[in-house]
Amino acid sequence: MMMGHLTFFWGTSTEILFPGWPGESFSCYILALIFVFMISLTVEWISHAKLIKSGTSNVASGTLRTLMYAFRIGLAYLVMLAVMSFNIGVLLAAVAGYSVGFLIFGSQVFRNNLKIEPYQDLSDLPPLNC
Repeated sequence: MMMGHLTFFWGTSTEILFPGWPGESFSCYILALIFVFMISLTVEWISHAKLIKSGTSNVASGTLRTLMYAFRIGLAYLVMLAVMSFNIGVLLAAVAGYSVGFLIFGSQVFRNNLKIEPYQDLSDLPPLNC
């Protein structure tokens, strides 16, 4: 049984999420970093998405919100487990994915003169809390 690192380290020889993945290959390590980046970016997209149309029934709306919430939490836990590999590259990929996701979907940078009133809800889900 292989013992994992208990402190942060920098290197391409690591296991992320599954035994033997990404292996010893540098290209597979880069692919794993991209995977972690994309998962964390997806968590931010789901957190700020407005996918449920107004006028949807309460039952359908509540069910969709619950499914979106469960999917978001599942992805967030995957990112957490990936970071628990204690690989600095994985940590940086996760933080970069969350940051870029917030920049694109959560900040006002890409919204054209959108005035937000305090009572407006911009997403279907509540904020992601730690």
